[in-house]
Amino acid sequence: MANARKYMIAGNWKMNLTVDEGLRLVERLDSKVGRQTSVDVVVGPSFVALHEIANLLKWSKIRVAAQNMSEFESGAYTGDVSPRMLLTSGCSDVILGHSERRGHFSESDESIGRKVALALANKLMPIICVGETADERDRSETESVLARQLKGAFPDSVKENVKAGQEIVIAYEPVWAIGTGKVATPEIAQNSHSFVRGWLRENLSATIADSTRILYGGSVKPDNAAGLLAQEDIDGALVGGCSLKSSEFSAIIEATPGYTPEVVTESGAAKSA
Repeated sequence: MANARKYMIAGNWKMNLTVDEGLRLVERLDSKVGRQTSVDVVVGPSFVALHEIANLLKWSKIRVAAQNMSEFESGAYTGDVSPRMLLTSGCSDVILGHSERRGHFSESDESIGRKVALALANKLMPIICVGETADERDRSETESVLARQLKGAFPDSVKENVKAGQEIVIAYEPVWAIGTGKVATPEIAQNSHSFVRGWLRENLSATIADSTRILYGGSVKPDNAAGLLAQEDIDGALVGGCSLKSSEFSAIIEATPGYTPEVVTESGAAKSA
């Protein structure tokens, strides 16, 4: 990667793992990659496990993300979880707009935009998911779908906050590759990532486009990670099934360009973790 973007490997556990199972997984993960600083590592447990897992990782370099968040600060919204609840549970990041939320729970582009705005207002870093279905791809609508989803995720308040320096991450997830075993070729993934970066350049700024990390998600595995991560505009991965096994998730992290098990200092030198 010919720029300063730092790779991120994030794991979305979805509705899997009990609290105890999650704790055992992150203990193993922390022992392998929890002290390195060459790659940002994020785990996304279920709501019920967030507090205990974040507490276990208090001294680790591994970050904790929620899988979703309410578009409201507080109030009579039974079953919702507010940004403040996530912050006090130890979260630093939140996954928003995942295709399963869009598809199964009818979350609209506009509601996702409101969530992104609320996350930024509460100093949570949003990982914004976009991606087309198989039918949309067959109709050659990939770019129009991505443009529509990005427009919804970036209302004016979000644009202003990002221009002021708040960080966001985008995850390109072709819906047809999620949980199917299918994976976009590195070339297909790169084309979509390049389009997303171009949209950021056109609608925000060249500086933001060049600095924003864009992850690939969709059946990422240890044996295909290196090829995907070698692409110019792919800055990491949002991993589903393989994030549920510490050995496979660690292998994806270790396949990331520039990965080192040592802590990287501000001067760029490495030292023992």
